[in-house]
Amino acid sequence: MDFKINSKVLEKLLSKVIPAVPSRTPMSILENFLFEIKDGLLTVSATDMEIALRSSINITAEKNVKMIISARLLYDIIRNLDDALISFTIDTKGKVKINTDKGVYNLSYSPSEDYPEIPSVSKEKEVLINGADLKKALDQTAFAMSKEDMRPPMTGTLLEFSPEGLKFVTTDGHRLVKFINQLIVTEILEQYIIPERAISVLLKSLGDQDVKIYLSKTYASFHINELEFITRLIGEKYPAYNSVIPLENENILTVNRSELLSTIRRMILFSSSNPKQVKFNIKSNSLDVSAEDVDHGSDAIETIVCDYKGDSMEIGFNTNYVNDILSHLEGEQVTFKLHSPTKAGIIEPVQKLENEDVMMLLMPVRINN
Repeated sequence: MDFKINSKVLEKLLSKVIPAVPSRTPMSILENFLFEIKDGLLTVSATDMEIALRSSINITAEKNVKMIISARLLYDIIRNLDDALISFTIDTKGKVKINTDKGVYNLSYSPSEDYPEIPSVSKEKEVLINGADLKKALDQTAFAMSKEDMRPPMTGTLLEFSPEGLKFVTTDGHRLVKFINQLIVTEILEQYIIPERAISVLLKSLGDQDVKIYLSKTYASFHINELEFITRLIGEKYPAYNSVIPLENENILTVNRSELLSTIRRMILFSSSNPKQVKFNIKSNSLDVSAEDVDHGSDAIETIVCDYKGDSMEIGFNTNYVNDILSHLEGEQVTFKLHSPTKAGIIEPVQKLENEDVMMLLMPVRINN
C-alpha cells in the first residue's frame, strides 16, 4: 500500500511521540513506533511501559495497516529531510520504502502482535484545564519532588481534587510545595500521584491549548489536541502533608524576592559542600544573610532592607533549597512566616494572583557556630 505526507508534518507528529521511546531497555520491541493506518487516519504510538504517547493525522490511504518500525531510525531520517512531499510504500514482505525527490530509503518493519497494549483510560471522569495553567502549576511544584526511591509516593506530584480547588503538592521531606488552582472545584476529595518522569515529559507537551484529563485508579490520560499522553499512577497513599504545615508562625519577614535571590546565589559560592548552609540574622528592618566555607576558609555576609514583625532571630536553611524556592515563586515581595529556628518556615508571595494560591514550606537546618 502507498500513502503520501509532507516531511515536516510527519516530523512534527513523530517528535511528539518519540519522548516515550526508551533509550535503553531490555525489551527491544519498545524501541519501535507502533504505526497504524485505519480508515485514513495515521496513528503513531510509543511506550516504555510507564508512559505512552500517541498522536494522529489524517492521510489518504486505501488500505489499513498495523506494524512496528524502528523509532530512532525513522525519526532521524524524517527530521533530516528537506521540506517536501514524501511517499511511503509498504509491501507484504516486511519492507517500507520512503521515496523523496532526493533519493530512496528502505527500512524493515515487523508485525505488531507482540507490541505491548497501550492502556485505554475511561472517559467517565473528565477534567478540563488550560494548558498554560497546568504548566504553571507543575513548574512551580515539580522541583520539590523527592529523588529517594525509599518513599515512592514522594517521587511524584500529588493531584488532589477538593472543595478548595485542584491542589498540586510535592515534598521531599525537607521542603513542601502546595499550589491550588481554585477554578477546578470538586465536592469529593480524590488523590492521584503522577510520577516524576511523566511530569517531565508532560511539561514539554503543554502550551496554551486546553487539556482534557481522564483518570482511573491506575492510569491518567492527558489529551492535548491530537496528542494523547498516558501515564501509570503511583499506587500508594501520599503522606498526610497537611499535618506538617505549621498553623502559628507569628514572626513575619517581608523582603524583596529578586534582591534576596541574588544574595542567595552569591552565598552558594561560600556555602560548605556539606552542609550547604545559609544563615539569616533577622532584625526589625534588616536581614543579614551569611555563609561560610570552612574547608576553604572563606565567608560572606550581605545586609538587605526588610520589614520584620517579631522577635530577633537567627535561623539557618539549606542554601540550594532557598534558591529553588525563590526561583519558583513569582512577584516582587515574599514573606517568610517563622516560629523558631527549629520549626518549619512558610514562604509565600505577598501578592496572590486571582484564582490561585501557592505556599512553600522549608525546614531549617542547625546553624554551625
